[in-house]
Amino acid sequence: MKGRVLVAGFATRHVAQSAFRAGYSVYAVDHFCDQDLHWYTEDRIRFDELEDLPVAIEDLCRRYRFDLIVMTSGAEDIASDIPVCGTSKEKVIRFLDKLEMQHFFEELKVPVAGLAKDGVYPAMIKPRRGSGGWRNTVAHSADETEAWKERYPGIKFLSQQLVNGVPSSVCCVADGGTCARAIATNEQLLRGKGESAFGFCGSVTPFYHPQSSRMIAIAETIAAASGCSGTVGIDFVAGQEPHVIEINPRFQATVDTIEMAMACNLFQIHVDACRGILPNAPLRPVMYAARRILFAEKDTHLRANLKRHSPIIADIPWPETFFEKDQAITSVYGWGETREAALTRLDKNITTIQQYLR
Repeated sequence: MKGRVLVAGFATRHVAQSAFRAGYSVYAVDHFCDQDLHWYTEDRIRFDELEDLPVAIEDLCRRYRFDLIVMTSGAEDIASDIPVCGTSKEKVIRFLDKLEMQHFFEELKVPVAGLAKDGVYPAMIKPRRGSGGWRNTVAHSADETEAWKERYPGIKFLSQQLVNGVPSSVCCVADGGTCARAIATNEQLLRGKGESAFGFCGSVTPFYHPQSSRMIAIAETIAAASGCSGTVGIDFVAGQEPHVIEINPRFQATVDTIEMAMACNLFQIHVDACRGILPNAPLRPVMYAARRILFAEKDTHLRANLKRHSPIIADIPWPETFFEKDQAITSVYGWGETREAALTRLDKNITTIQQYLR
């Protein structure tokens, strides 16, 4: 084994799996602790609320000595005595506030969806902190903005100008200095309906678009200037011109489709980047890969054991788990030589799994 790694955050399976395949001995602190997280980890602790996360990390650290710690979503700014493999707490804080992100993009003079002026609608309302897009909404009037504030009392937010295009992202790795390399372009799949219409629910890799090359160049500029180390995700809306939306200074939810499509191990690429070693040349995709998260359409008591459907699924819940409406249940994959083939297989696999979710 290459070393003992602790992966901590709200969801860690995708990172733990990649680290395990890279040859590390993996431990995790995770909100879900699904079945397949157990396959890739030596030990793990489950926590309920994010405020419980630091205590859970300390608990695991009392049991074992670790060579590295990797922070995923929700854990980015937690202090640790273990060497952090990724962006340091001091550098990451700026990018946890979307208003600070906005100022960073404006300073770089990259094309960014601008802040909306007061009283100008429609506008994208989003919380200043958080990931996944779950509380994002389009407000068409001051009344709708007030309704959002009542729904999420006390949440600081910003209003952004609407831009048209395809939700997408570029995964980069950066050396923490002045260099970065794009690894993959991704199409982002959103829920598209209800209060969580802009919530992330999957990805397709690679993403080809007339503006793909421009997106890659912008993403590498941003990642290199950010001071981040390791994997960095840059979110875009790809239209006639690509507009930057956010920067994610951590492993992104696109890890699975990137590794499938690009035939790479993103964890090892991340570790190398944190040591100052970037890929010599761009990676080339070997196929298309798609992933979609399935959510409970109603309160659901899952009785079946879905593990026999691996590897077409991941984030595999335990039998007899109860899911409230709109909770994430599992992830389903599709792949193929073309985007259409990958999505066709994805739809077929979703149909197979959905019979157990009714």
